Amino acid sequence: MADTQRRGRKIMMTPGELDEFLVSQRTCRVATVSADGTPHVSALWFAWDGISLWLYSVVRSKRWADLRRDPRVAIIVDTGEEYEQLRGVELSGTIEFVGESPRTGELCAELDIPETLFARKNFGLDEMPYDGRHAWLRLTPAKIVSWDFRKLGSR
Repeated sequence: MADTQRRGRKIMMTPGELDEFLVSQRTCRVATVSADGTPHVSALWFAWDGISLWLYSVVRSKRWADLRRDPRVAIIVDTGEEYEQLRGVELSGTIEFVGESPRTGELCAELDIPETLFARKNFGLDEMPYDGRHAWLRLTPAKIVSWDFRKLGSR
């Protein structure tokens, strides 16, 4: 279970709001630590299954290399242009590599749900297309922090 948010309770999302938000958003920003200790942030599409955030990453990327060396990650999903509209979620923890790398479609029951969610959300398909370049990362967050500034009312 993810760590409980201590500050900002007035603007934090309820579990239902959090699920609805993560299911409706497409792009996240993934922060990793490079071999030389510098941070690296990259944008990536994702799927949320209600427990874990699933990332379909290019296996020959800096992000992939960083996570192979150090699987700790912080991920932000946010939206809103005006201050009163800002909403978002920060998820952090340790990435797990799931399935073959790169993904070619071998049977893997653990990937049935995330692949269906991802394919429908991002490609409008019922089955996941495989390109021989991507593989799956799963973050079951150790900590979740959320905010919804719409809960502050008009300023």
